[in-house]
Amino acid sequence: MTLMNVLVDFARTGRVGPLHCGMPLAEAEELLGPGRPHPAIRMRPDIDGYPYAWNGLELVVTQRTVSGIWIRLRPGSTTDLPPLVLPDSESYSSTVLREDLIAGLDATDCRHDVNDRLTFGEQSSVLTRPANVCAVFFTPHREEHVPHRERHYLGVIHKHTA
Repeated sequence: MTLMNVLVDFARTGRVGPLHCGMPLAEAEELLGPGRPHPAIRMRPDIDGYPYAWNGLELVVTQRTVSGIWIRLRPGSTTDLPPLVLPDSESYSSTVLREDLIAGLDATDCRHDVNDRLTFGEQSSVLTRPANVCAVFFTPHREEHVPHRERHYLGVIHKHTA
C-alpha cells in the first residue's frame, strides 16, 4: 500500500482504513493508540471541535465522537502515518501533485468537482462524490522544497460530518 492508495481510498469512501466519522474516540484510540490532544483539549477536556493527532493524521472530536478526519501533508517533506493507516511504513514523501491525485481519482471512477468555496488565489480544491471528502491544493510555501514551484500540491485532505 502507498500513500496515494490511502489518499484515493479515503477520497472514494470517506474512510481511512477502519476509521470513519461517527465512531467513538475510544474505539479510534483502541485501533491507533492514544493520540496527542490539541492544547485546547488539555485545558478543557470537554471542549468540542479540536483534533487528536497521530503525526499526519488528525481526528476532530465532538462529544467524544469522531466528527472529522484530516490527513495533512507538507510538500517537499515526509509524512508519518500510523501503521493502521499505512502499514509497513515509517514515513512517505508528502509531495503529491494535484494532477496525480486527480488521475488516481479518475482511475478509480471517483467523481469529483471543483470546490468553489476553497478555490481562489494560490489554492484549489476538489470535493469527491458521494463521500464528500475535500482535497485542498496549494502552491508551495517558500520553505517547501519542491521541483515545480508553480504547480499545486496537496496540503490537506479531509472529511467532516454535518
